[in-house]
Amino acid sequence: MKVFRILFLGVFIGAAVGLWLGVNIGREMPLLSNPFYKESLNEKLKRLSGETLEKSGRALEKTGQELQDKLNK
Repeated sequence: MKVFRILFLGVFIGAAVGLWLGVNIGREMPLLSNPFYKESLNEKLKRLSGETLEKSGRALEKTGQELQDKLNK
């Protein structure tokens, strides 16, 4: 009975920790952050606009470099 209790406790703790980490991975948040945290609309908008601006900057830089390479040939 003692072995069963220890096994059950281990499975319960493992499932709780796995659920905690799985939710954070699914939301693309740091692993040890609070999984119940709701990102406000303003925070989400700032994050997404920053990512979009960064990606478009990289694409513009790449296009400019390709144009310079074509002009130099």
